[in-house]
Amino acid sequence: MAAIKQASFLLLPLLLISLFKSSYAAGIAVYWGQNTGEGSLTDACNTGNYQYVNIAFLSTFGNGQNPQLNLAGHCDPASNGCTGLSSEIKTCQGSGIKVLLSLGGGAGGYSLNSADEAKQLADYLWNNFLGGQSSSRPLGDAVLDGIDFDIEAGDGQHWDELARALNDFSQQKKVYLAAAPQCVFPDAHLNGAINTGLFDYVWVQFYNNPPCQYTNGNTDNLISAWNQWNSVNAKQVFMGLPAAQAAAPSGGFIPADVLTSQVLPAIKGSSKYGGVMLWDRFNDVQNKYSDAIKDAI
Repeated sequence: MAAIKQASFLLLPLLLISLFKSSYAAGIAVYWGQNTGEGSLTDACNTGNYQYVNIAFLSTFGNGQNPQLNLAGHCDPASNGCTGLSSEIKTCQGSGIKVLLSLGGGAGGYSLNSADEAKQLADYLWNNFLGGQSSSRPLGDAVLDGIDFDIEAGDGQHWDELARALNDFSQQKKVYLAAAPQCVFPDAHLNGAINTGLFDYVWVQFYNNPPCQYTNGNTDNLISAWNQWNSVNAKQVFMGLPAAQAAAPSGGFIPADVLTSQVLPAIKGSSKYGGVMLWDRFNDVQNKYSDAIKDAI
């Protein structure tokens, strides 16, 4: 009897560890919204391949501008034409997929010039996309799960204040925060924000960045950069990759067999490993990359 009791005590920590790990199960994040050839949001979520979808982008804000969505022809925000996405967002969420709104991107006119502007943007995001109330919600009445910072312009100031202001709303309803820094460490635009320790997901762009991406069969720079990113103060870190060679003009594409046989085995043991982020849904449709890697994540 004593031996049985002892065994049960030994099993308890193992059970707790397994429960903790399962609450942070690895998955695939994808960006959707920048190419009408990628299909609908519902199509993306119905694949079952993704656990996170970033709707891209809110590409205009700050400097006194009215915030504007750019969904590249999927719908026309100016005529309230994107409110129909509400039902698709809810369908995704009903499948357990977290849907976030991505700020910024590689093009567009956006900036934050003061702490006050950061607070104003946080209020706007809460009321128009998250758990607040507004008569002019661009994506309808669906309540998004959080906000992704894909900031690739400006001087890096005030994004930490935006993160704190958004996090304050988590007292009412959890606001998940994600960031998409470049793999050169530390990121020139998002370092201050990430250092707040408020980010749930950091999906690092290991592409279009020759010093820290996969190149010609060599994984050394990639893994070295990954190990640096694994040290940041965030809950989970993802390896952000192009879903096809065409998705990254400056390189970084990793063939699926190389990713699954060489790269993932080298990073999956990392304490903050969260999975893989893909740019983007259109290229994934073309190349079926997520189909090839999902079982290895």
